[in-house]
Amino acid sequence: MGQYSIKDVEVLSGIKAHTLRIWEKRYDFLKPQRTDTNIRYYDDYQLRLILNISTLNRKGFKISRIAHMSEKELNAEILRSTDEEDTDDQTDRLIRAMIDFEADAFEKVINQLTNKFGFEDTCVRLFFPFMMRTGVLWTAGTIRPAQEHFVTNLLRRKLLAAIDRVQTPRKPDAKRYVLFLPEGENHEVLLLFSEYLLRLRGQQVVYLGSNVPIEDLVYVRDAFQPDVLVTYISIEQETMSTRDYLHRLAEMYPHTRILAGGARLAQPELALAAHITVVNSVPALREAIS
Repeated sequence: MGQYSIKDVEVLSGIKAHTLRIWEKRYDFLKPQRTDTNIRYYDDYQLRLILNISTLNRKGFKISRIAHMSEKELNAEILRSTDEEDTDDQTDRLIRAMIDFEADAFEKVINQLTNKFGFEDTCVRLFFPFMMRTGVLWTAGTIRPAQEHFVTNLLRRKLLAAIDRVQTPRKPDAKRYVLFLPEGENHEVLLLFSEYLLRLRGQQVVYLGSNVPIEDLVYVRDAFQPDVLVTYISIEQETMSTRDYLHRLAEMYPHTRILAGGARLAQPELALAAHITVVNSVPALREAIS
């Protein structure tokens, strides 16, 4: 069973910690537990309840009305609102599915939005807002590794299937892209999404995947002569800093554009070579490859 601090719940639900504390004082439906050292925490049941409350509250239900609903009535209202949900509500549903390891519920949400908006916009509207809300907690260890693997593998399968369905012919003036993650990096969701976008736009792609030694990129450079490299760095390298890694990459590829994203690229003190472009959002990535 999970244990979520009030700040964790704020990140996942979008409800401010101050508001949660007020609701706890006024209504009986929120009853966080306490650790031996008297620190407030919420379990999986409480988190699901708060996500349901957040969904109905966004739809105009007053908290005083929600507070008097039975669990059966609350769930019935959630089911009735399914067809008209916005993407914040869909994100809440993904989080509930993650908590309970409900693959069918996860798939249903993704398929509903894909049928409505198409796969690319579903990634922009749903996948990445969901990953932003959960990513900090994955890093902090609040969300268990099993839950992280469950979600990322579902998303990975969706991306692989979408890539296989792309039928866009390669453009005559297509650029040559190499996509990879450095050694120690294993989360491929953003890299796979980059491949999907590039293939959809008729570009030529060599996908190297995760955990690629930097020495191997010399061979790729000489054999393929790419126009653009795409990579994401979320953890510090064991043998060198992120700054040194990017500096070495820039020296190895002096005439190749480098698109780099990930948590490590959010550091303001990084001084990057002129031909490195930081792409730390989906709109930035789409603009960079357009």
